[in-house]
Amino acid sequence: MRHSRPLLAASVVAVALVVTGCSAGTAPSGSTTGAPSANNPYAPKVVKNGFSTKGGNVNVLMSSDFQTLDPGNSNYVQTANVGQLYYRTLTMAKETAGQPPKIVPDLATDLGKVSSDGLTWTYTLQDGLKYEDGSPITSADIKYGIERTFARDVYTQAPQELDAVLAADTYKGPYSGGDLSAIETPNAKTIIFHLKQPYPDFPSLASRSNSAPVPQAKDTKLDYTNHPIASGPYMISSYDRGRQLKLVRNPNWDAKTDPNRTALPDTFTFSLSTAQATISQQLLSDSDPTAITLDSNGALQASDASRLADQTIAPRTAAGLLGCTDVLDLNTTTITDPDVRHALALAMDRAAIQVQYGGKRFGKLTNSYLNDAQVGWIPPTIDIDPTGKPKLAEAKKLLQGKTVPKTLTYGYANATERFKNLGTVLQQNFKELGIDLQLVAIPSPNYYTTLAGDQMPDIARSGWCGGAASGSTRTTVDPNLGPSLDGKTYGFSNIPRFYDANLSGQMYKLRNTNGSSADLNKQWTQLYNKVMEQYPMVPLIRTYTSSVVGSKVRNAQVGYFFGSIDLSIVGVEH
Repeated sequence: MRHSRPLLAASVVAVALVVTGCSAGTAPSGSTTGAPSANNPYAPKVVKNGFSTKGGNVNVLMSSDFQTLDPGNSNYVQTANVGQLYYRTLTMAKETAGQPPKIVPDLATDLGKVSSDGLTWTYTLQDGLKYEDGSPITSADIKYGIERTFARDVYTQAPQELDAVLAADTYKGPYSGGDLSAIETPNAKTIIFHLKQPYPDFPSLASRSNSAPVPQAKDTKLDYTNHPIASGPYMISSYDRGRQLKLVRNPNWDAKTDPNRTALPDTFTFSLSTAQATISQQLLSDSDPTAITLDSNGALQASDASRLADQTIAPRTAAGLLGCTDVLDLNTTTITDPDVRHALALAMDRAAIQVQYGGKRFGKLTNSYLNDAQVGWIPPTIDIDPTGKPKLAEAKKLLQGKTVPKTLTYGYANATERFKNLGTVLQQNFKELGIDLQLVAIPSPNYYTTLAGDQMPDIARSGWCGGAASGSTRTTVDPNLGPSLDGKTYGFSNIPRFYDANLSGQMYKLRNTNGSSADLNKQWTQLYNKVMEQYPMVPLIRTYTSSVVGSKVRNAQVGYFFGSIDLSIVGVEH
């Protein structure tokens, strides 16, 4: 899932059905778990867990508004995080500090029942599920929520991973007429999915936001973002775009049907236009003891990093290494020569870029969009320096005899200073190649829609959260570098617009290939490595997030997938 920075989208990505690795354990109530050390600088920290008192308000400070609140038009982890509060899905990616998420049942009674040929998955809804207005949640509502996401002329950021595995290549959404025959709803509690090919990790796809129910009578298309109908423990009380969002309790949510969300606070108030430097200072000074942030890296400025060791701040700091990685996307439709893209990658001083992120405290350099926790992992084959140092001599040699652009553009989200500073590093790097890099500020709420549209710059930063322990490498490779659903052009979430008749054709064929999860994902990684040798993107940083919270905030953990404080369990003293 796209992690927008500061919204760190960001497309929920398929995650583990079974969590592997060591448990972080459970500490006594009121304690702070974890202790990053020289031997393990990326250990998780949870602030004052074990809290169970209901009531109070959590004040969420954010530098910009959400890209969208519509679960059917969201490929962003921030929306998925806040979405846990007001919508539910068939299954759910449940976070544990320092571990990949685990898929658990949510609206459904279990993780689904698969047919012997692997082509059909059947889910049964729990009893007593209701919307905020008291009306029942039905299987038809879940089907309709998925149908909406096929209308890609309307929902430009709709999740596509679930849609891609359904036997529905010609379906264009409910507004174009026709029925999505790949999904059956024989009764109000049963929903049946028909797949093109077996997909053993389908329960993870059922946790995607487009399995959230949407009653057809309440569908207002693009205006649905203003008030999605709540199926979760909270509902929208008021929403002043760009200023404030207020969530209050949903009186028709039944905790007996939902063991995954503690729903402790009475309300959540989101302030949507606070400068990141201000957020950082307010959290560090504890001027609002009920405050948290969803901004990337806890909205901390690089100059504030040293203060995390302060004895009054360290106990209020949640932290964790994420399954989220930042990359620089190179627009392959404007920088068409792979050798030129390769030279740009070699010229980049990624070590200096890491400094702009705040240094090693905020993440570690990586040479891959994938990580070794994913099924099918193979080490990367690209030749950028793993320590981040530029290779200018090799870059200049690649450009000999080439048509080199005199000017390129770098677009950045304007709410985050380090992304602008990243651009200044690239300016200096590319000047060595005789290229003038122009920096283009993009309003943060419109950042990813801009990258998906006609105004995509030559270079742009993006990120993805998908490094789950038993999650497939496909769930990173296919959305970010794969072809469209019909295989004829670049895919919907493919920001670099990469399309190669041979390699993209192999990915399209692999989507419809039978085999074991391990074998298929190894093939996806092999294709990824071949694609990356054409340099449609350059891996940067795998994120380690520290997020300071107010002194009255409890159960604060940084989600491995969300990259910020997990709203589903947080509480507050009052």
